[in-house]
Amino acid sequence: MFAFSEKRPTLSADIRAAIRPVTLAASKVIPVGPPWASVLPSGGVRRGSTVVVQAPAGWGGLSVALSILSDASAKGHWVGVVGVDDPGVVAIADLGLDLRRVLFVPRPRGAWVESAADLLDGVDFLIVRPPAKAAHAAARRLMDRVRERGTVLIAVTEPSAPWPLPADVSLDVVHTRWERNARLEARYLTVRVGGRGSAARGGEHVILLPDHRGRAVAS
Repeated sequence: MFAFSEKRPTLSADIRAAIRPVTLAASKVIPVGPPWASVLPSGGVRRGSTVVVQAPAGWGGLSVALSILSDASAKGHWVGVVGVDDPGVVAIADLGLDLRRVLFVPRPRGAWVESAADLLDGVDFLIVRPPAKAAHAAARRLMDRVRERGTVLIAVTEPSAPWPLPADVSLDVVHTRWERNARLEARYLTVRVGGRGSAARGGEHVILLPDHRGRAVAS
């Protein structure tokens, strides 16, 4: 069963042990499913790294972030989601995430960094959507903690309030269009991949998200 919290979550030692990430930090890359395995460097996301998903409002940035994690979630990895007021649990389930392993802190307000940090001991992936442009010092502090803990941070931002620091991987949604007919409603996203190392050569990819099942597929 999924969990909601209006305040910073306080996790007991027993709960932290129960939801401790299932993959050891020594396993540096967590594989992801299609279509993201062919989009992201090494076919997955590296523990301790930061991924920034940037998209204008309504262009599917949160859907991109969640769909990246669907395969890992189905295999038992825990996910924390901070700062998403209306998580849309039906759509999240359609994307393939196991809601029994998702922790939501929907309205942390100004305490979003602290709320995110409080989840680091218990999740493999941490999605944050700051309520405004993140301060440089706050972003740095959270990224440092993520690196220490071996979690994967996915920051969902908009072009008007970008993430203030370079990310290991950046996914920019640069174009979107809906296709509708009597039986199908689907959205095509053009995603530009960038970042450090091999991610800098990522190029652009067209992703169908959602398709008729609510999933992400390569177009």
